[in-house]
Amino acid sequence: MVAALTDSMMNEDIQAHGGEEPLPPEQVYRNGENKLDEFNWLAGLPCDKRFNQVIEVRFKNTRKGFYRNINDLRLEVGDVVAVEASPGHDIGRVSMTGYLVNEQLKKMKIKPVIEEMKKVYRKARPVDIQKWEEAKKQEVHTMLRSRKIAENLGLNMKIGDVEYQGDKTKAIFYYLADERVDFRQLIKVLAEEFHIRIEMRQIGARQEAGRIGGIGTCGRELCCSTHITNFISVTTTHARYQDLSLNPQKLAGQCGKLKCCLNYELDCYIDAQREFPSKEIPLELAGGTAYFTKMEVHTGIYWYSTDQRMAVNLTAVPVARVREIIQLNRKGIKPEKLLVSADNHSLERGNDLLLQNSGLERFESTSNHRQGKGKGNKRPFHRRNERKKE
Repeated sequence: MVAALTDSMMNEDIQAHGGEEPLPPEQVYRNGENKLDEFNWLAGLPCDKRFNQVIEVRFKNTRKGFYRNINDLRLEVGDVVAVEASPGHDIGRVSMTGYLVNEQLKKMKIKPVIEEMKKVYRKARPVDIQKWEEAKKQEVHTMLRSRKIAENLGLNMKIGDVEYQGDKTKAIFYYLADERVDFRQLIKVLAEEFHIRIEMRQIGARQEAGRIGGIGTCGRELCCSTHITNFISVTTTHARYQDLSLNPQKLAGQCGKLKCCLNYELDCYIDAQREFPSKEIPLELAGGTAYFTKMEVHTGIYWYSTDQRMAVNLTAVPVARVREIIQLNRKGIKPEKLLVSADNHSLERGNDLLLQNSGLERFESTSNHRQGKGKGNKRPFHRRNERKKE
């Protein structure tokens, strides 16, 4: 009941009274709390109007665009603006201005022709914002209804999200499909149902997971729903470089694809392995042959087995010793052992406290049971002992 009264009061505030211009809904924008925001590391430089001709505007579902500021408006990050669309106009938020826009264009390798860019009409008026809010409220209903229509037409696709244009004349339907889909009949039905222009845009499983969100196996919120906007391809080669087991259940994320975090430390592993000897070369010894089994990249350790097919008699050998044995084998010399002595080739371990205390014994309590205060009291005091003395 209280919620209904609150909604009615808000609607009364938004509606116009006696021909007055309607008030915009109260919105609080905090810069940096949206994953599409960019950190302006050039904010300290003095403002120059020449670098404010092009701005970046963000919309829904990681959609961004560059627009021409034809009216020389004083725009800041977070301002709601009305921009040119085809047809009509769209509503979005300013995500980047000033010198940073030119750097972003260079990063994306875009050479824009300013005269051909779409325009920024004005800062959004209260009427524009009211219509924009009404359009956003219809998106969930439109998505659910379009899913039923696609199911009735027998189309093998899933409509993941709907984005209305700011003036409610057009909508973008984001869908997922494993194979090519002929949705010409679907577009006709949707246009008749909602009386708007329809645009179909295919997205991948990663974009869908980023839109829905969730918790990853690391216990943190999904990277694709917090800060990742450009998805880089991930292959099993990334896992091989990091010496990870090729287990699909462990390497796959909630989207069913390989985890994006496999890219985070890839360069570090590649740099560490540049001077490593080849893993395909077996080590010839006087007593037999040692075959590579696994390695520890950051500690510089190769593990060798006496059997080529299975891990038998595993021995940890430093990379320097492996390189030395390979050079001896090329000269026709077979050393007696993999390790000359423990003193010369000791395995250096890090001083990380987590690695030092990684055993299960750390969970066991080492404190003694509470003893009696007296010198002769070897057993803890109990009332049963007192009864026996009586």
